[in-house]
Amino acid sequence: MLSTTQMLKGIIDGCILAIIHEKEIYGYELAEKLEQYGFDSFSEGTIYPLLMRMQKEELVTSTLKKSTAGPKRKYYSLTSKGEQELRQFIKRWKLLQSSVNSVLKGEENE
Repeated sequence: MLSTTQMLKGIIDGCILAIIHEKEIYGYELAEKLEQYGFDSFSEGTIYPLLMRMQKEELVTSTLKKSTAGPKRKYYSLTSKGEQELRQFIKRWKLLQSSVNSVLKGEENE
């Protein structure tokens, strides 16, 4: 059976895009946001490789900005391609969610 982490692998990218869509954000802040939403199994060490891949795929872009608490921080924002990918993720998620809910409702009735 799949673990929660394995199930989340395909979902976390969309969630990251959705959070970045809200506002420009840096990696540690993104990790904190994910934790606030209940994704406590994702650390900065997990998130940065995802962000690097997303940057290579031109879904996000980054900008170095001054920080009041030390060295410059890399802030991430969505590209137009990232916006499009987020819209596609939302469509796929709604369809998947509906399908899974239908199956689970069937299980409840038995």
